[in-house]
Amino acid sequence: MTDVMEKPVTKQAEVPVNKDKGKLKKVLVICSKGRLEDVYAALVMANGALMEGIEAKMFFTFFGLDAITKKKADHLHTATVGNPNFMPEMPTILAGLPGFEAFASYMMKKEMDKLDMPHVTEFIQMIDAGGGEIYACKLAADMFHLKKEDFLDEVKGIITVGDLYALAEGEGTQIIFI
Repeated sequence: MTDVMEKPVTKQAEVPVNKDKGKLKKVLVICSKGRLEDVYAALVMANGALMEGIEAKMFFTFFGLDAITKKKADHLHTATVGNPNFMPEMPTILAGLPGFEAFASYMMKKEMDKLDMPHVTEFIQMIDAGGGEIYACKLAADMFHLKKEDFLDEVKGIITVGDLYALAEGEGTQIIFI
């Protein structure tokens, strides 16, 4: 008997294909949160779809609007308070200390830079250049007193929920809510 452990073998995940329902043709990604981790999740999903040849449309609502406003897009923060997965070994009370959220956001952005992840505005420009469409929610924009000129140039328009559902029309469409 030896004390040598075998090297673990990893396999690429097999993706099930349902040939009866057809291929995914369009994704509609709804981003309702303005935290760094949520915005990046939405951007990665939309960009990944475009890279796979899938039509992608993004709809930002409520605090997700921060990701597409000129003043806030590149100044998003990560959530520390109320996030049980953020540094689980640390007492929750520390996450609420002044300056801790800024420090945590800085550290997260530093790690993303190591992975060569684009900043939010650059990611949005990439999605736009790749054929993706980006929209702001009319109700949320009205609620926060935002106008078209407050948004990044890549935002195609400020639309209603009814308009959103019209964008989702067609076979092979999935809606992803973040």
